[in-house]
Amino acid sequence: MSERNRLRSLLTLVQLNGLIPIRTQPLYLVNLVASPLSFLFFIWIVSKGADLAYGVVGGMVLTMLSVGTGLQSDLTHYRHDLKFQDIVVASPVEAPVYVAGLALSELVYSLPALAVFAILFVYYGFATVTSSVVLVGALLLVWSFATAFAFTLSTYFQDVRETWMFSPIFSLVLTVLPPVYYPIGYLPGWAQIAARFSPTTYAAELVQGAVGLQPLTFSTATIDWVVLVAFTAALFVIAAFKARWKDP
Repeated sequence: MSERNRLRSLLTLVQLNGLIPIRTQPLYLVNLVASPLSFLFFIWIVSKGADLAYGVVGGMVLTMLSVGTGLQSDLTHYRHDLKFQDIVVASPVEAPVYVAGLALSELVYSLPALAVFAILFVYYGFATVTSSVVLVGALLLVWSFATAFAFTLSTYFQDVRETWMFSPIFSLVLTVLPPVYYPIGYLPGWAQIAARFSPTTYAAELVQGAVGLQPLTFSTATIDWVVLVAFTAALFVIAAFKARWKDP
């Protein structure tokens, strides 16, 4: 398959699963931004606005995680309900192109929600060159590992309803319990150790440090980047060897 055909396949999937739904089903955009904004509102009420900046950062992390993990529903739906993946398997389109196309479509679909938090990010004066680079890098890694994780799981699901059971659990484990919406110092010692098993902890710590919400040394930032990259690479390796591209 030529590079031109790969690019055309990629853009077709982005249009099919990203641009067209924005035009035909705009209410889904409200659903995508509702959860992060509800956390933001709750933090504003409880902290009387003192920790609202953490909510802005956490909302962006949660949105990107939701974009990645939400892919499992689409992949399962296309695979079992529409049998679309069977058509793709029989075509020249490779698995990485198919997954990348759907992943990018989810990202494009989430752009209006991300724009809301980007406006808040600028409004609070966080948008410097350094913080913007750190933010984009951390969010892309969150989106990447969530996408790899979602793709692997989707190949084992037999019904799209199974994804409805797991998505809230992933959100709870990766964004609610870890210190994504609040400083890690709010947690007791044992909980801080447990939070280190979640990759979103490192992503949030990087962004919180970059915007000045908490101190972040060079060594700590290096460890955060290494762990986040290693976790993402590990999930891609698992996806490459354990995901079932074809039904057994």
